[in-house]
Amino acid sequence: MRSIWKGAIGFGLVNIPVKLFSGVQSSALDLDMLDERDHANIKFKRVNEKTQQEVPFDHIVKGYLLNDQYIVLDDHDFEEVKPEKTKVIEIENFVDLAEINPVYYETSYYVQPEMQGKKAYALLLEALVKSKKAGVARFVLRNHENLCVIHPMNGIIVVTKIRFQEEIRDTQELKPKDEVSIKPKELSVGMALIKQYTAPFNIESFKNDYSNELLKIIKAKAQGKRATVKKIKPKKATSDDLYEQLLESLKRA
Repeated sequence: MRSIWKGAIGFGLVNIPVKLFSGVQSSALDLDMLDERDHANIKFKRVNEKTQQEVPFDHIVKGYLLNDQYIVLDDHDFEEVKPEKTKVIEIENFVDLAEINPVYYETSYYVQPEMQGKKAYALLLEALVKSKKAGVARFVLRNHENLCVIHPMNGIIVVTKIRFQEEIRDTQELKPKDEVSIKPKELSVGMALIKQYTAPFNIESFKNDYSNELLKIIKAKAQGKRATVKKIKPKKATSDDLYEQLLESLKRA
């Protein structure tokens, strides 16, 4: 595994030299776009919308549409707002991880200490475990300032990027305008259904069935065969009444 970032975690006045490694990978199959006639790869070109001519990369600029007019930004403008390229993930405070809504989470990185930071790393890890807290910090990755939480997992420290508040859309316009009345008996069966389906969370029991079945088809086609794949069929209720649907669900569970 190759590290993607080297720096330090700032824990008070203690700097812990660390390396970050990507903690996630895609389970989707890497499919290329091909010309069906000769299976040649499809390449994308940057084309001027007006002239339909290809534009050389060094002629491309970035602009922001403001009041129906593009404001073009140059390298100096980007340098002005570029965050100071610090190599420290500075912990600003500690919070209960449960206080952070999952909608804020982005991606995670595993943290490995450098040789000279092993003891301080072990101290921070144990303190996070015992306090049941997570550190909230900022750091610069690929010239962008990122917000993150620092938390323990399986005996190591993990840095998980989270979104800023302004990146989360308001839910107000999606809320029902008319108040919906739920009957006590409907709520009672709904609660019973949740209890019936409640189980310890086990991520290993959830597989990417789509990618697995698609890979079966690919391997079969490579041998000139046709694979038999399982179809996921949605379950249908026999009644349109909400209460009856809940009772039927409870019996099936």
